[in-house]
Amino acid sequence: MMRPIREVPSALARWDEVSRRLEGRRVALFLDYDGTLSPIVPNPEDARLSEDMVSTLVALARHYPVAIVSGRDLPVLEEFVGLTGVYYAGSHGFDIHGPGGQAFQLEEGRALLPELDAAERELASGLAAIPGAKLERKRFSVAVHWRHVEEARYAEVEREVDAVLARHPRLRKGGGKKVFEVQPDLDWHKGRAVQWLLRALGLESRDVLPVYAGDDLTDEDAFGMLEGRGLGLVVRGEVERPTAADYALEDVEEVRQFLERLITRAGGATR
Repeated sequence: MMRPIREVPSALARWDEVSRRLEGRRVALFLDYDGTLSPIVPNPEDARLSEDMVSTLVALARHYPVAIVSGRDLPVLEEFVGLTGVYYAGSHGFDIHGPGGQAFQLEEGRALLPELDAAERELASGLAAIPGAKLERKRFSVAVHWRHVEEARYAEVEREVDAVLARHPRLRKGGGKKVFEVQPDLDWHKGRAVQWLLRALGLESRDVLPVYAGDDLTDEDAFGMLEGRGLGLVVRGEVERPTAADYALEDVEEVRQFLERLITRAGGATR
């Protein structure tokens, strides 16, 4: 059920209620990176985990299956998190690696890599005259960052993206916080990646409770997939929008506090 983020109850304030939903269930954690485990920062290369968050994730992975599900390119995601024993789903789930050597790339996505290459070249040419616009090539998408573009030129950036997509109908435009994602127009997203991971890990039974935490529009696909069978946690941001999440957390620190409570519930500690 969609509702405004401001109306979603706090997972920490309703911890007793959350705990009841966890009773008798095997918990599996799926966590977004930017805005969830690490704060949103002006330069994406500076979005690193705090020492406290690293300690929390290490302890969490001792007790629960943990996957990091992000729009970031898989090698970058693995470098930024830097932990063994967790699963990584990069490029919104198009590219997945696991600690046991598990690997998955959507075959239909690989077939469209040459088209992404062409779109990247066209975007680089078309956006060159817009100061602040930045391209980031990932294996399965091209991100157009416009956080540092003058507000008067926001629409110009989107028009250029739309013009490129008009020439490449097998690609689509996704959205995030101050970013457009040009990616294969396939029925694949973070929610599908969570489904794949649950199958790969043998966690499809009804006694499993998937818990997903994220802050962006792309995380709504995962919230929607888990509606009625899992727990969705949205990290509130500056923009008011509808969400399908069950509970909310205010910021990255509240995410860490929530994860710490899960660790304590499992009888563990970070230190």
